[in-house]
Amino acid sequence: MATAKIILPEEGKQNILITSALPYVNNVPHLGNVVGSVLSADVFSRFSKLRDRPTLFICGTDEYGTATETKALETGQTPQELCDEFHKKHKDVYDWFEIAFDYFGRTTTEQQTVIAQDIFLKLHKNGFLEERTTTQPYCETHESFLADRYVEGTCPKCQYDDARGDQCDKCGSLLDPFELINPHCKLDGATPVPRDTTHIFLRLDKVQPDIEKWFSESSVKGAWPHNGVSITRSWLNKGLEGRSITRDLKWGTPIPLPGYENKVLYVWFDACIGYPSITANYTKDWELWWRNPENVKLYQFMGKDNVPFHTVIFPGSQIGTEDKWTMLNHLSTTEYLNYENGKFSKSRGVGVFGDSVKATGIPPSVWRYYLLANRPETGDTQFEWKSFIAANNSELLANLGNFVNRLIKFVNAKLDGVIPEFSPTHTEESFDFPNFISEINALLAEYVADMEAVRLRAGLEKFMRVSARGNNLLAGRLDNANLTGNPTRTHTIIGLALNLSYLLASLASPFMPSTATSIVEQLNAPLLSIPDKWTPDALPGGHKIGKAAYLFTRIDEKREAEWRTQYGGTQASRLAEEEAKAKKTADKARDKERKKAKKDAAKSVSGDKNKKVEEKGKEADLKTDKVDGQVEIPYRGVVAEEQTPATAAP
Repeated sequence: MATAKIILPEEGKQNILITSALPYVNNVPHLGNVVGSVLSADVFSRFSKLRDRPTLFICGTDEYGTATETKALETGQTPQELCDEFHKKHKDVYDWFEIAFDYFGRTTTEQQTVIAQDIFLKLHKNGFLEERTTTQPYCETHESFLADRYVEGTCPKCQYDDARGDQCDKCGSLLDPFELINPHCKLDGATPVPRDTTHIFLRLDKVQPDIEKWFSESSVKGAWPHNGVSITRSWLNKGLEGRSITRDLKWGTPIPLPGYENKVLYVWFDACIGYPSITANYTKDWELWWRNPENVKLYQFMGKDNVPFHTVIFPGSQIGTEDKWTMLNHLSTTEYLNYENGKFSKSRGVGVFGDSVKATGIPPSVWRYYLLANRPETGDTQFEWKSFIAANNSELLANLGNFVNRLIKFVNAKLDGVIPEFSPTHTEESFDFPNFISEINALLAEYVADMEAVRLRAGLEKFMRVSARGNNLLAGRLDNANLTGNPTRTHTIIGLALNLSYLLASLASPFMPSTATSIVEQLNAPLLSIPDKWTPDALPGGHKIGKAAYLFTRIDEKREAEWRTQYGGTQASRLAEEEAKAKKTADKARDKERKKAKKDAAKSVSGDKNKKVEEKGKEADLKTDKVDGQVEIPYRGVVAEEQTPATAAP
């Protein structure tokens, strides 16, 4: 098997370096995670490569930190075993979605240690680090400091008994773990104790002027989206402070200073360093990408909650080393994709997650199309089964699928699969062919402009408009009567339409790579680069096309109800169901307690009278006489069970 060629920057070309936010390793991504970073980055990477630019797309799993260490304790695995398991799960999900990373790595590597420690030591040398002593909760049972969210207890503000040490999910109050009533360790239930610990802080306040200068230039030149600009500006306007970059853990990048042997680098300090370290695992010439700002543009894709780490902390670390770095040029951020007017929840089974999407039987191209058509670029969007089915049936099938399938079937049936001779410059009164070509080129220019600016939803919409123009071209003109009565015009229409299908394959490829592959296979031609101008002569007269194949199939509308049930329905209905179940369980428990209390009370009332009751019972037995062959039942109140018990507490 041939080794893939290593992608490196080329002198004199527009070299593009693309990263998508490193997914945290100990969970399975849901659809919002997929579209927010890896899918969006994949679309732009594919587009950039079809524009013939040297383009490198890297990503990987973020594996160090508190969450991994504690999750491994819960599952009885070592952190490495847990990371190995979930790294594969992530890769399997992204492979199914046809995410074409040039390299998908991980942060638990020697290169990560080397590069992170180098940055750390240079920041230390240049005076941007300092020691501070803080008080943190410590679990004496498993002998570890606890992150705030791993301390649980009762909220002091609203008395909610399942609050975390950083926040109460019921009233929304931000908390300190030592404020909780009856605090306990999430892992083992032990009561944490306060303990002093020394950590190293990154003096972001000292580097703020340089961050602000870089931000003001990069955000304008790179045309950052509004949310990325506003989040970064908010941090800067508040004034940056020192931020802890070390933790009392075993699972992480070692700190290269004496006295810190039992501590590691904080995951959000070294997570972004994962980008260059993963590149270093891809190629020994990683610095040609990461220390080459004159010749490389860096595009980074993420959800909005990751913005400050990429626009403040990581750039601040880069600047503080006083080394030359390729720094963020274009930032692409998304808001939240919600599920049926609520939130995705793996624990409650609400929403579609990466490891279950395959079970729907719907191919990746349809999922990619719908997610990208609803990409939350400027505000939150919703995943809804009804609109998902409509997108397949009314958009993909009725527009793109209908155009390509109808055309190729006709050419195979009537022309033996051979493109007739035609002239792209043909003119006649019945149809303005030059104007049609001009309209396509106008849409192509808009498509390219949108994609260059990473306006992916707009680019997808322009692509579908090009396809719709193809359907308009065929409407009422592609049939036996026209082929016989006006062969020159019909041959021209066929030639233009097949070449338009060829263009559509290239325009579709960033969004729906499998669909693009199917189109070019049916056209019996290789995928072409995306041009600035369309000239309908790439497929000339005499070219033999392939057989027709369906690009899409209809989804039965009845599946909406099936999928809504299978994947949790609406958040409101799911919560109502859970609340009803919880109430039923609570009612059963309360009834059981009441019965127990009654029984205990009855025993208490009888107390010392048991003997007398027994004797009375015997006496009653002796006094029973047979009446007409029947046994006479003793009077009520004779036995202890008939005594009225004390009222039980509700």
